[in-house]
Amino acid sequence: MELKTPLYDAHVKAGGRIVPFAGYLLPVQYEGVIAEHMAVREKAGLFDVSHMGEITLKGKGALASLNHLLSNDYTKMPLGKVRYGILCNEEGGVKDDLLVYKFGEEDYFIVVNASNRHKDYAWMKDHILEDTEIKDISDEVAQVALQGPLSRDIMKKVMKEEDIPEKYYTAKRDVDISGMNCIISYTGYTGEAGYEIYTANENAQKLWDLLLKEGEEFGLRPCGLGARDTLRLEASMPLYGHEMDEDISPLETGLDYGVKMNKEDFIGKKAIEEKGEPKICRVGLRIVDKGVLREHQDIYVGEDKIGHTTSGTYSPLFKTSIAMALIDKKYSDIGTIVEVDVRGRRLKAEVVPMPFYKREK
Repeated sequence: MELKTPLYDAHVKAGGRIVPFAGYLLPVQYEGVIAEHMAVREKAGLFDVSHMGEITLKGKGALASLNHLLSNDYTKMPLGKVRYGILCNEEGGVKDDLLVYKFGEEDYFIVVNASNRHKDYAWMKDHILEDTEIKDISDEVAQVALQGPLSRDIMKKVMKEEDIPEKYYTAKRDVDISGMNCIISYTGYTGEAGYEIYTANENAQKLWDLLLKEGEEFGLRPCGLGARDTLRLEASMPLYGHEMDEDISPLETGLDYGVKMNKEDFIGKKAIEEKGEPKICRVGLRIVDKGVLREHQDIYVGEDKIGHTTSGTYSPLFKTSIAMALIDKKYSDIGTIVEVDVRGRRLKAEVVPMPFYKREK
């Protein structure tokens, strides 16, 4: 049976079309994916992401445990910093990708994908080093994401400006928003400037209503899963179960920035080294013929099958179909024309640079 976030009733009341996702009932859209997508690109959008998982890692062994569990290096991570990480299995495949927040020398806050929450927690608990305390606090925490170029203007209306994180991938905790204790990070999954706000479940409705009310003059709209997916795809942000899984190494799917092969060790490092130079890679595709690319579609050059799409959609911004794909590295040069099997029809697509969309700073 699917769970409900603390904002479920708010979504129903606002006319959200509810669908099951990652074990939760969440809105896929309100007034429409394209309208919500463009609101985030041009003004601001508000997402309920309370289905995400939150895990704390504390104690004298917390840093050593992080460096053992994850492919990135957290040794010189500053306080208040947020850093990407990849949880690998012993074969070098990706169990999940996640974010690590540092709030103290022995105090870390980890955000994991909703569908992997229980799997990740069990794996971490089984593989942490001594003097490390781990706790899954997901059921106590609500999270909303305020995204878009006007998001900072909205934040300034609900809190002290000096409490808003200034730099991308930084965070502050114990921040007051109208009497609610919050964690705020300058992060997001849309390719836009924006913030992710964490608070206790009992504050969720008040926080949601406050942001929508104060954001009304800036064109803020509630947004669903549909726009979240099209936005992250335009920004070429990978999604677990699509661009990565337990059989794909982080290097094969272009996550090199989250892998520090020069650090002493981490789970999966030996297997990644033994695999050698990746033979496949992640690329961006833009349709040439008429049609829409979707996930899990085979890709050909002539009669040779060279890979498959991992995510695909119609881009509301570019008004054409785009996709990400895992293909044979030999065919990954920008400008290469490939054919994608779309329901039995071979449609031409071009390999193009990623990200498809990058905001102007």
